[in-house]
Amino acid sequence: MVAPTTLGTIPSVPVIEMYLRHTCPYCVMAIRLLSSKVLEWTEIDIDAEPQRRQEMIDRSGRYTVPQIFVGGTHVGGFDDLYALESAGRLDRLLADASS
Repeated sequence: MVAPTTLGTIPSVPVIEMYLRHTCPYCVMAIRLLSSKVLEWTEIDIDAEPQRRQEMIDRSGRYTVPQIFVGGTHVGGFDDLYALESAGRLDRLLADASS
């Protein structure tokens, strides 16, 4: 008789969306921070898709980029993302969004 095996579960990844402009230095810093955590995200470039700018404003209530959402939760811009990381709360948000 062969013993049953347990397959490891594939960890789910949080859905991350970022409204940005590639020429924006704060957007570049947000990309670097997320990249350092080996995360994937969806980029919504409001220069390439200007009609999505109003969507960003409606979702976030803000007019500046980047605007970052993790699991549907509005994080804010780069300063907000960095503040979460500095306070040790970003990993928890990412983990909660993954479950």
